[in-house]
Amino acid sequence: MAQLHCLGEDQWNLVEVDPKATGRNPKIRRNSLNGCFWTLRTRAAWRDPPKRHGKWTTAYDHFNGLCNDGTFHAIMRQLQGAFVDAEAIDSDLWCVDGTAIRAVRRDAGAPKRGGR
Repeated sequence: MAQLHCLGEDQWNLVEVDPKATGRNPKIRRNSLNGCFWTLRTRAAWRDPPKRHGKWTTAYDHFNGLCNDGTFHAIMRQLQGAFVDAEAIDSDLWCVDGTAIRAVRRDAGAPKRGGR
């Protein structure tokens, strides 16, 4: 059964890297990558992933490493290309959600209560 925000078998086979090249256990790598996708998709804090994705620090460190060396961008290009080829998405239409939700009033510049 496919879990929401997780790579399916076909998607994982597309982006899977030889474990000898990364030095990471493939199961841990897949869980942490799914944790990255879950966090990005839900906009939750890095410290709040479901337990099935393992330790949050593993996913966070993995994501930073993948972003710094350009691997995450390459993974996204591979997945996007697969979805376009399968005609699951339209390559000409992309929507980016730029919503910003303020958590507290002072995020908008308001002073703290009792402050000046």
